[in-house]
Amino acid sequence: MGPVVNRDETALAPGLYLIATPIGAARDITLRALDILGAADVLAAEDTRSLRRLMEIHGIALGGRPLVSHHDHSPAAARRRIMDALEAGKSVAYAAEAGTPMVSDPGFDLARAAVAEGHALVSAPGPSAAITALTLSGLPAERFLFAGFLPATAGKRKTALTELAAVPATLIFYESPRRVTAMLQQAAEILGGDRPAALCREMTKKFEEVLRGSLRELAETAAARTFRGEIVVLVGAADGDSGNVREIDLDRELTTALRMRSVRDAADEVSTRLGLKRRDVYQRALALAKDME
Repeated sequence: MGPVVNRDETALAPGLYLIATPIGAARDITLRALDILGAADVLAAEDTRSLRRLMEIHGIALGGRPLVSHHDHSPAAARRRIMDALEAGKSVAYAAEAGTPMVSDPGFDLARAAVAEGHALVSAPGPSAAITALTLSGLPAERFLFAGFLPATAGKRKTALTELAAVPATLIFYESPRRVTAMLQQAAEILGGDRPAALCREMTKKFEEVLRGSLRELAETAAARTFRGEIVVLVGAADGDSGNVREIDLDRELTTALRMRSVRDAADEVSTRLGLKRRDVYQRALALAKDME
């Protein structure tokens, strides 16, 4: 159990505080988030049971404060109760069940209402499944697009994937274990089976797993097994579309890398980071290295 927060020493200014909560490991919560949870006048949560448990783990007492449930299907009265507290000059902490509020989690309507009525909106950043998966994927992170959950039906999913096919960035999707096989198969068909991809599940939890390979390989793997838990699928940009890297940008990256690395190593690093074909980058690195002699 963590230290108990003394509310008298951590007074908060009035406003709505958006709290990012752990996606798995409870110790991933930030010290600032704990301070806010300990000091807020009113607590609101997507799942009040999850927030109670998190507070118990870290030794933060509810202390008789209101704890309001607010999610996508909450009645208007629940949001009004929170807005009334803000209007009364109170501090309200809102926590997603796991991750960052509004990133495929509830909170948007609440935040928008707070801003519209002139109340302060404060973010206490922290865990996010999308960003955690991006760092684990091994795919280029200079440009990425978070696409959330794709439609459940094949027809609408095909339309959504087609619209994203030419996006010059790493694509990030959330997906259900029940639909991930169909999603990967359709993504391989529409985006290209050779596109580099990664599947991350149960991140920061006991059974964390990261699978890397082409979309085709991941689709074949998914078809042969059953997945459980939270899943994030990432897809690298198509060859030739990876960030629409200009020649001048590529030369700058290679020149910097060549100052510290061999031609081969520089080409490996830059091609991986920018998501470009290694052969093309290697040929350009050879030319630049000759000019630098």
